[in-house]
Amino acid sequence: MTSSDLTGSTALVTGASRGFGRAIAAALHGDGARVVAVARNAELLSSLRDELGDTLTPVVADAADPVVAGALLERYQPDTLVLNAGAAPLLRPLQQHTWETFSRTWDVDVRHAFHWIREALLLPLRRGSTVVAMSSGAAVAGSPLSGGYAGAKAAIRFLTGYAADESERAGLGIRFISLLPRLTPATGLGSDAVAAYARRDGLDLGEYLERLGPGLTPEDVGKATVDLVTSAEHAAGPYLLSTAGLAPLG
Repeated sequence: MTSSDLTGSTALVTGASRGFGRAIAAALHGDGARVVAVARNAELLSSLRDELGDTLTPVVADAADPVVAGALLERYQPDTLVLNAGAAPLLRPLQQHTWETFSRTWDVDVRHAFHWIREALLLPLRRGSTVVAMSSGAAVAGSPLSGGYAGAKAAIRFLTGYAADESERAGLGIRFISLLPRLTPATGLGSDAVAAYARRDGLDLGEYLERLGPGLTPEDVGKATVDLVTSAEHAAGPYLLSTAGLAPLG
């Protein structure tokens, strides 16, 4: 999409029931898109529809299921696809993980991104469509208390880049962008992580938050996502997001 707003378009958001995904769904809806919100929690999806109205379509499904990815892309043919679903990591130092807990985000987050990105290329989505895959600032900075989380988010960044190359090679005209928000206590996952790192450093939560500095809000992430989708200035590629705004990564 290269127009100034999303009026008349369709956006599909996975992991849309809470946190960043919920805020992204609201921001896309506010910019005029018909939003398909995918998540496993029916109650939270219902409350999102009550909040946004009948132009939001809630779909209760497991976004990591490859059948769900293929079926929903064929059914809704979204102009904007935001891949936000993922598992909360177990917050422990490396030696306290098993392989199963360490690899949880690979089994969910990376698997989810792979299935949807693959289906977007295979269908393919319409020329001019945009796929935004949520990575994390941890893909750059690391995350020693979350097992394989940082590596999984780095893999999502690379997968998205590979897809951008394949879209260009095949002349599909689909933009693939990864978004890497910095750590923030404003979501459930981020709040748990901040508390864990404060304990690790022997600081109380207030001291750690002061050291961390101002954090992103879910609304900041929603606005940045809309900016990525609607602005022709944002080419395919990874973007780091902090309170200073979007910054392209090399």
